[in-house]
Amino acid sequence: MLLRYKTVLNEGEAEIVEKKSRFIATVRPVKTEDEAKAFIEEMKKKYWNATHNCFAFRVGENSEIQRFSDDGEPSGTAGMPMLAVLQGEDVKNTAVVVTRYFGGTLLGTGGLVRAYGKSTKEGLLATGIAELVRYRKYSVLSDYTDSGKVQYEILNDGYEMIDTIYTDKVEYIVLVEMEQVEAFENKMIEIFRGKETFTVLDDVYGVWKSGELSVLDE
Repeated sequence: MLLRYKTVLNEGEAEIVEKKSRFIATVRPVKTEDEAKAFIEEMKKKYWNATHNCFAFRVGENSEIQRFSDDGEPSGTAGMPMLAVLQGEDVKNTAVVVTRYFGGTLLGTGGLVRAYGKSTKEGLLATGIAELVRYRKYSVLSDYTDSGKVQYEILNDGYEMIDTIYTDKVEYIVLVEMEQVEAFENKMIEIFRGKETFTVLDDVYGVWKSGELSVLDE
């Protein structure tokens, strides 16, 4: 499992116009090559009357599957520039289709490369690139008398406390980045004087949005 990587979480769209040609970039998260192919076919049906529906996608933990198509544009002027943008942003599990409606003026090889690259960048900007971070989720139990100290130590070391549950004890639900797991567990053992009062609940991906951390369902 990757400890962190960049991707898109939702579908997005952006449009640019170059010499009266419309370029519509549609971006979507995909987890498999089949999902990417289904997305491409969906866009081709949606924009069935377009001059071209070019695409690029990267799939896999190490982006081991990378595909692109010029869909009738001169070789190397559409799909490859689109893929180069995805590679440059290092986004994984992401597909983009750029739909072109020809405006009557030829753009030339350089113009096409710039238009397809720019529309892909605008599509990613409109969609939003998210960095996913791998966390280990813990339950930490504390007596009420020690809860203030425990909470202070957790927050002081920069761990993410996402919930507090009050019963006969205080239970803190904490997210810890995978690189910090050993340090966190050692700290808890130190605080509780050798007693392991924490439990591993799960390993999850989290993403920051508008200053808040959200846990993703996998």
